[in-house]
Amino acid sequence: MILYPAIELLNGRCVSLYRGRLEEPQVWHVDPLEKALEFVEAGASWLHLTDFDAVNGSEGNTDLVVDIIRQAGVPVQLAGGMRSRDRVAQWIDRGAGRIVLGTLATRDPAAVKGLAHLYPDQIVLAVDVWQDAVVAEGWRTKTAFAPADFITAFEDCPLAGVIVTDIDSDIADADASLGLISGLADMSRTPVIASGLVRSLDDLARLKYVRNVAGAVVGRALFRHSFSLGEALDVAEAVPEPTAEFI
Repeated sequence: MILYPAIELLNGRCVSLYRGRLEEPQVWHVDPLEKALEFVEAGASWLHLTDFDAVNGSEGNTDLVVDIIRQAGVPVQLAGGMRSRDRVAQWIDRGAGRIVLGTLATRDPAAVKGLAHLYPDQIVLAVDVWQDAVVAEGWRTKTAFAPADFITAFEDCPLAGVIVTDIDSDIADADASLGLISGLADMSRTPVIASGLVRSLDDLARLKYVRNVAGAVVGRALFRHSFSLGEALDVAEAVPEPTAEFI
């Protein structure tokens, strides 16, 4: 399973948000580029980068995002404010390894399908779930899409993955979130990347054995030092012990 250490940007700083509330960020006093390089040095093979300013149409983090993409040395999965085909193309030209699309997929599914075929294995579908419905616009707008139906609508596309975020996980127990992600992963034809679920190494250990879950985005737990990236990578990459065959 691939681990995606996550860096979330707001006003040039690393933050974590509670249910996407931009007005109440938890600010981490670290340099974003240095943190990205630290993750890579610890063994990350991918980075997940979210630009919350771009969600509101701001270009204030553009230079910083470009620096991270160009200096990280590993591919970057970029999310935030990708509301048009031109913007997706622009960031792929700038070197982003993958682009995460959520709001655009709810507004213009045909555009996202076209982008997936134009950039095979570089487009990731974001499925942000709140109270059994897909939400958009930075988690501020509840749509009429049921998560399973939303995923099924894109099953014929060469997507790189489907990121499932259970927004309820900020307040709900881990078992409920694991059940949601397990159910969606089981019906999805595209590998699922779980987001917002891993708070402990035990969460990660359980998640890695869920069918069709190919990765996990981990951010807040790493910034809180709940565990190190090295410890998480050891759990994610661990191979089950061989068992004896009975004749």
